[in-house]
Amino acid sequence: MDKTGTAARRRRLVVKIGSSTLTTSESSIDYGFLDDLAAQLAAVRDAGWDVVVVTSAAIACGLEALGIPKRPTDMPSLQAAASVGQSALSTAYSQAFGARDMLTSVVLLTRRDTADRTAYLHARDTLNRLLELSVVPVVNENDTVSVEQIRFGDNDTLAALVACLVDANLVVILSDIDGMYTANPQSDPSAALIPEIDRIGREVLAAAGGAGSTVGSGGMITKIKAARVLMAAGIPMVICHGRRPNCIVDAAAGQSVGTLFVAPERPHEISAKKLWIALGDSTRGTVTVDGGARDALVRHGSSLLAVGVRGVEGSFEYDDIVDVADETGHVFGRGRASVGSDLLELAIGRSREEMEANSLLALLADRPVIHRDELVLFE
Repeated sequence: MDKTGTAARRRRLVVKIGSSTLTTSESSIDYGFLDDLAAQLAAVRDAGWDVVVVTSAAIACGLEALGIPKRPTDMPSLQAAASVGQSALSTAYSQAFGARDMLTSVVLLTRRDTADRTAYLHARDTLNRLLELSVVPVVNENDTVSVEQIRFGDNDTLAALVACLVDANLVVILSDIDGMYTANPQSDPSAALIPEIDRIGREVLAAAGGAGSTVGSGGMITKIKAARVLMAAGIPMVICHGRRPNCIVDAAAGQSVGTLFVAPERPHEISAKKLWIALGDSTRGTVTVDGGARDALVRHGSSLLAVGVRGVEGSFEYDDIVDVADETGHVFGRGRASVGSDLLELAIGRSREEMEANSLLALLADRPVIHRDELVLFE
């Protein structure tokens, strides 16, 4: 009980499992790994944690069941494989976890389910209720109906979204690599494991390579981008090798396993609205700002005004989500645009007075391009 007499909420852990970790070299379910996973999560739950699993491998499992040796490239075949594979994957989780008295549920999401704020909040309420009922939600992207416009594209992003939805205390990413390295260890023998990262700047992003395994769709860069948002939300994240013995139990106990992305103390509460902006929808473009505007946003908590904009990339409308980058191309924020790209491009290079004198641009003289209440900063 806390001081008010209310039962204290259990800590919450989100575990993301990549396809290469969950499957054998033949892309079939590794039932031995699943059994060990269930044992670890049972131990973690006994230690006072509620757990959400974000899983991959539905397509890989479906291809095996259908006897298709090579991953197809056409969307109908991939979605058919996901449909078949999701059933096998759900059954495998249910049996492995059920053997340790853990009840699982299946939660399938697409960006369509989270791009709308109302749907986002419904997803949050459902996950919270499942945890209150002592269920282990097993979350996956709904590959059966996803198309490019509504795909998360990788389950690292999905895991970060789920962690924000349930206000997790820790995220553990199980991968086929020990953690974040100073360079790609496959091509650079001098690459060293980084045990702890407290800020994601250009150097960290540059060190992250492309996708590694051909089984999955993510890579180190997607994990870094997920960590960037989680750190802004005050949620630490660990990347470790999924086959490391007892890795989840050790990470939950605060021991060093792989790379820990430290979440700094939040100077103020980050609203659910901002988290939804950061992760709940895909970006439609990028707004590049000058040094003065960057300083005003990062150091002074200002809104972004049109006079600070130096470039516009992509086509976006009012209310769309856009990235905010400095003049080197480094993305340091994300927000909801209050003006379309066509109009904003006309304002580039103009002073406030010039905009006021132009009937088309007058509204941009004082109106924020992105209001600070709808802007998430990653550093």
